[in-house]
Amino acid sequence: MLSELSEWFWQERLWFPEGLGWADLEDRDGRVYAKARDLWVALPIALVFLIIRQIFERAVATPLASLLGLKDTARLKAPHNPTLESYYQNITKNPTQNSIASLCKQTGYSERQVQRWFRRRRNEDRPSLLKKFREASWRFTFYLLAFIAGLAALIDKPWLYDLKEMWQGFPVLTLLPSQYWYYMIELGFYGSLLFSVASDVKRKDFKEQIVHHVATILLISFSWCVNYIRAGTLIMLVHDSSDYFLESAKMFNYAGWRNACNYIFIVFAAIFIITRLVIFPFWIIYCTWVYPVTIYEPFFGYYFFNGLLMILQCLHIFWAVLIIRIAIRFLTNNEKVDDERSDKDETDESEEEEEREMEDKKGMKKNGPVQNGHTVHNNNHSKTE
Repeated sequence: MLSELSEWFWQERLWFPEGLGWADLEDRDGRVYAKARDLWVALPIALVFLIIRQIFERAVATPLASLLGLKDTARLKAPHNPTLESYYQNITKNPTQNSIASLCKQTGYSERQVQRWFRRRRNEDRPSLLKKFREASWRFTFYLLAFIAGLAALIDKPWLYDLKEMWQGFPVLTLLPSQYWYYMIELGFYGSLLFSVASDVKRKDFKEQIVHHVATILLISFSWCVNYIRAGTLIMLVHDSSDYFLESAKMFNYAGWRNACNYIFIVFAAIFIITRLVIFPFWIIYCTWVYPVTIYEPFFGYYFFNGLLMILQCLHIFWAVLIIRIAIRFLTNNEKVDDERSDKDETDESEEEEEREMEDKKGMKKNGPVQNGHTVHNNNHSKTE
């Protein structure tokens, strides 16, 4: 059964244009070609990345956070209450007004105490600023180094300047050592992101992130197997060109460097839009979708590869909308740049404000108008005076 499935999966008509096959990618005459079995190397690389990440976050990211003045606010813990904890875990983290009234009767708490308990309990489950900073600094470091390495590997290659060169001699394209390591390291990194997804900061676009990681891994793996390596290296370079700006903007945001965060984000937005909404679809996808059919007849692998590129492009459009909304809000209203995908803490300041408002209302009833907690004496003067 497995042998039949493997035979069907690896049949040449799925992976190659007519007249070409696996025999064309056998090593000969000192020429080395990419092979599917090479992809297993990415698995130990992914595990090594997970180990390096733990060391990096403790030895580099944490001291850097302190150096930048990151102040992680202490969170007040919700007092232990079995009834409220059971409701929180099994029913909902955001009870309705009717549910709060019912919980008040069961616990003997006031409505304000129940609301405060849920507010603090939700905050306990949210990642701290330090955790977010450490994660962003790790990704910033990788994306920056990956972009530099990719640029160094491609700077002298003709297909960086003339995209049609990526198909010159396809599929009999010799594998270069720089291409091998570029692929394995990128594949290992995205594999590590999937392994750590459960412990990483969970944002509102969590599902889109999973789709992106899976599509990227499939795209890298498939392009490797069918020797679409030149196209693959260009795609990875385009993606790495803007990501380190985003991660650095997050780092400054978490550290409270508002101006640095805002201006880096604007640079990121400009590069993202140029690379993901212009270069990627109108140069790279055009050259993988339109140009190859002038050389060979379309086959399953051709449609599969370009289908994955279109999935990535849809995600680019989705994220571009979020980015543009943030950028417009900053440019027009000079608001602070915030990641709309992240949940924000419900601080106890809101509780203090509510309590002050209640005190002010009581003061209004007893003493007339109050200002800053003190009664305003106008000595019966009118507003015009």
